Amino acid sequence: MELENQNEKQLYADVCSLVSNAKSQLAQSANASLTLMYWKIGERINNELLDGERAEYGKQIVVSLARQLTIDFGKSFEEKNLRRMIQFAQVFHDEQIVVSLIRQLSWTHFIALIPIKDELKREFYAVMCQSEGWTVKTLREKIDGMLFERTAISDKPDELIKTELESLRKGEAITPDLVFKSPYFLDFTGLKGMYSERSLEDSLIVSLEHFIMELGNGFSFVERQKRMIIDGEDFYLDLLFYHRKLKRLIAIELKLGKFKAAYKGQMELYLRWLDKNEKQAGEETPLGLILCAEGGKEQIELLQLEKSGIKVAEYLTELPDLKLLKQKLKHELEIKRQLMDNHKNYQDE
Repeated sequence: MELENQNEKQLYADVCSLVSNAKSQLAQSANASLTLMYWKIGERINNELLDGERAEYGKQIVVSLARQLTIDFGKSFEEKNLRRMIQFAQVFHDEQIVVSLIRQLSWTHFIALIPIKDELKREFYAVMCQSEGWTVKTLREKIDGMLFERTAISDKPDELIKTELESLRKGEAITPDLVFKSPYFLDFTGLKGMYSERSLEDSLIVSLEHFIMELGNGFSFVERQKRMIIDGEDFYLDLLFYHRKLKRLIAIELKLGKFKAAYKGQMELYLRWLDKNEKQAGEETPLGLILCAEGGKEQIELLQLEKSGIKVAEYLTELPDLKLLKQKLKHELEIKRQLMDNHKNYQDE
């Protein structure tokens, strides 16, 4: 029998919503219980293996245990899955952290995180995944796209990274160092060879959804070619965004070549104007992002751009071989950390 009037239809919709929400909560609860069980199984086996004096003993006990558990409880406890549980407990050794993560992360999320050898990098992806609600597919894409190596925080001291991640884990405000990155992958524009700044800007607007996804969660598009009248002259900012979590306007300038020191003064002018004329009550001071085809590390360091609220990042419209890109990012990170260590040693003298 079909529902005849609006009240009945609304009642039906409300009941459907209650059933759907209850099923979703039940699924989340079941996933959390299952994941925690896997962690406890892994921990229990690890404790047993620690008592064994020979490596061969460990192999035999896992094989035997997996064989019997598979008979009793099914394929979820095959040897390869049991070894994943063991690794799970090894790399996430704090039960309280696991308990906090399983509220948002599924067992499949953890399977993607377990192979990451660097503890700090693994923690970064776990906390960002929890904070931004990434699907497993998104998490894998972020890992494959080397988000950690590209994020501004990666070249900070380890203790600072840990502090910021812990703050984010506790639900505190995200910082700009966890928002901005370099390089940005703009291969979706389809631009190759020679092109103009306007062509780049046009391509980003046409592919705005892809651009926002590359910028990261929280970015909202406001305006292109933002007009500012200063001393009777017209100035135009390439792109203006707003970041909901940072509660700031984000001014973006696109540059084709290598970073130049003159870009700082231009961006500072735009930021001061935005702060005076566009900032709303409750918002923080606007930030600037200068996207260049090539950075200028020494100039950027000497200009101390962060004190002016300005970030400089490179962009790539054509992605090189993944192996070469990883080597490049690793090399640049090592250079940044070396500069940071030199600066610290200079201050200590």
